[in-house]
Amino acid sequence: QVQLVESGGGLVQAGGSLRLSCVASGRTFSITAMGWFRQVPGKEREFVAGMRWSEGSTYYANSVKGRFTISRDNAKNTVYLQIISLKPEDTAVYYCASSLYYIVSMDARNYNYWGQGTQVTVSS
Repeated sequence: QVQLVESGGGLVQAGGSLRLSCVASGRTFSITAMGWFRQVPGKEREFVAGMRWSEGSTYYANSVKGRFTISRDNAKNTVYLQIISLKPEDTAVYYCASSLYYIVSMDARNYNYWGQGTQVTVSS
């Protein structure tokens, strides 16, 4: 079991920035990849960023490249998502997820554990 707890969401004006955090606990040694997804009502969960856990290589959805940065602090078992130049269309619930089998995947089905999500709302 891996437990994930996100934080850092909130209401921000367009053009602002946020840093989301995801603290992992439990069987963290089994993690092969971490991902950040977002979801708006009525739509499927969308991959935005991921990290190959063993070496730290990162991957991004084309729609967020240049504005989103995934990083980690191994000592704190924490993965971050830095978002700059926020746009109203970034409004969503953001989830972190861990995979125990895949290196990195854009498919939410390939992640085993999920956090509860943190709401990001961007006002225009």
